[in-house]
Amino acid sequence: MFYSKNVPGWERVLRLMMGMGALAFAWINWHVSPMAVMAGVMGAMLAMTGLIGFCPACAMAGRKLEKARLDKSK
Repeated sequence: MFYSKNVPGWERVLRLMMGMGALAFAWINWHVSPMAVMAGVMGAMLAMTGLIGFCPACAMAGRKLEKARLDKSK
């Protein structure tokens, strides 16, 4: 892969759910509210980071995913 994942599994699920909710809000209110466009863009970004597991903003902040390590010495 060209990137290292920096979003844990529980957060990926949360991002997907929030992104789909924001996209649904944008779909329903597209011609009613100007906030729908912003919600649609935000929802698309959340859903994509949830699907891929990589967040560019988290990477710029220096966040890294700690993988579970098995210690065989114990």
